[in-house]
Amino acid sequence: MNFSFSKIMGILNLTPDSFYDGNRYLAEKAMLNRVEQMLNEGADIIDIGGFSSRPGSELVTQDEESKRIFPAIEKILYYFPDAYLSVDTYRSRIAMEVVDMGVKMINDISGGELDKNMFKIIAKLQVPYVMMHMQGIPENMQDNPEYYDVVNDIMVYFLKKIDELNQLNFDKIIIDPGFGFGKTLQHNFEILNRLDEFQLLKKPVLVGMSRKSMFYKLLQTNPSEVLNATSVGHTIALLKGAKILRVHDVKEAVEVVRIIEQLK
Repeated sequence: MNFSFSKIMGILNLTPDSFYDGNRYLAEKAMLNRVEQMLNEGADIIDIGGFSSRPGSELVTQDEESKRIFPAIEKILYYFPDAYLSVDTYRSRIAMEVVDMGVKMINDISGGELDKNMFKIIAKLQVPYVMMHMQGIPENMQDNPEYYDVVNDIMVYFLKKIDELNQLNFDKIIIDPGFGFGKTLQHNFEILNRLDEFQLLKKPVLVGMSRKSMFYKLLQTNPSEVLNATSVGHTIALLKGAKILRVHDVKEAVEVVRIIEQLK
């Protein structure tokens, strides 16, 4: 995928417990309607998730994750054969199976930490790999996260991971600093303010902050009320070099991208 222009990754949560849209798209018709809507609104990538990674959530079994996403992938590619699909998984076996089904990107919240075979499998698959930074696991990641310097610490983490993947002759790497994943409100905004520093890694940067607590806690509201705040965050992220926005609201994100592209 060419990242000379910013891309929109639309979120498709096939879970009953995601923080914003859990349980909305479990029925096949609702799921397909949602995919069609996101594609029509301009999504470049559809990111399919079979488990919730909200703070405090427990990891689901591999069997449960498979049951949620495999039938959906088959249906989506049947009705939308040209759709560029990503799967949000930290499991190498699922990554291998979904790529065989036609998925073109893997989005791993753990950066290979939760499955030590992931890097080896990704190197074999040779598909773009989103590598996110997370301190801890979803169940405990918000239990007093601490950093010496949050941006520099994440940068060191990515340098190590990039080197590991390069040694496996793999370079299709996208980095995600992991807003809300083992970070305080202050950490999140410092990362956003210094997002341009990640350009030093010479990798496309993905930003996933859509409707997250960094906005609704700051504004003392709830996820359904922070679309405007999310768009402000996306604007800042694009101005600081982000190349992929992972979003719930595709139309609004596309509009932000179109405006920012006029400034370049």
